[in-house]
Amino acid sequence: MRRREFISLAGGATAWAFAAQAQSAAQNGPKVVRLGWLTAQREASLTPNLNVMRASLAEFGYVEGKNLTIEFRFGDDAIDRVPALAAELEQIPVDLIVAQGLAVPIISKLKLKTSVVYVFSGDPVSAGIAETLARPGGNMTGLTFMAAEFNGKRLELLREFIPQLRRVAILANPEHPGEEIERRDAEEAGLRLGLAIDYFSTRNSDELDAAFAKLSSIPVQAISVFADAFAIQNRQKIIDFAMTRRVPVISAWAIFAQSGALCIYGPRLTECYRRLAYYIDRVLKGDHPTTLPIERPTKFELIVNSKTAKALNINIPQSVLLRADEVIE
Repeated sequence: MRRREFISLAGGATAWAFAAQAQSAAQNGPKVVRLGWLTAQREASLTPNLNVMRASLAEFGYVEGKNLTIEFRFGDDAIDRVPALAAELEQIPVDLIVAQGLAVPIISKLKLKTSVVYVFSGDPVSAGIAETLARPGGNMTGLTFMAAEFNGKRLELLREFIPQLRRVAILANPEHPGEEIERRDAEEAGLRLGLAIDYFSTRNSDELDAAFAKLSSIPVQAISVFADAFAIQNRQKIIDFAMTRRVPVISAWAIFAQSGALCIYGPRLTECYRRLAYYIDRVLKGDHPTTLPIERPTKFELIVNSKTAKALNINIPQSVLLRADEVIE
């Protein structure tokens, strides 16, 4: 065979091979990643944060309807449904489970074969989910909203609003993992600031009502709420009670200020859900969860509710206004 004819045939064979590969890829389409989303909460309560997670996943190249499918499982506030929902996701199967909130400690006890990435409001170590923040262990890792040191900072912030502040009530759920760390920080800050701290255990509705009854006879000047799922569910009840007593409420998450608390100072939760996509991407690309340290909040926000301040006849200090990320009118 002549050399020119051989080169022509070889070139044609190579072109045919590439064409066959392209056709096969077109027929099969891009590899579709299947995520399982699992929470004990209701869908509506998480929609804004899920939208942030979706947008961040798209930045990493994962787009629903193209190369990403998300299997959503919501417990609708029935935490006992979590094990069955987790089993459903493994049976599908999914490539990775993304868990949120109160579902996380339950999932950690199920010994799932599927890796898990999560967002969790409590301290993962106190909850028994992780060995340490640096080395989670097992097949789970993710982000925590816990920033215990901010409980003391919130008391300092209250002092700016109310220079004559002398007594503060704390409403907290002792079953929330890491609550003892938050309480210690708040009490140490109270001692430093010369504040009397009245602590009330509020793990359920009965204890919350009992706290209200006691607070009605105690001359507290402000209420600090440790943020967790129970506090979120009862935030309006707490804020409405405080307004009848004409005392301000302060907490950690934006939804409290949006619901009428005087202000919040704490982690920007939308940033945590944005960062969640980073962890999802790392695990999908082969990193084992135990090699990825659990991340604490890195971005924080100060939100002031001006309407509440006016209703309570509290002047917002200029120093606070200058630092505020948002002022709700």
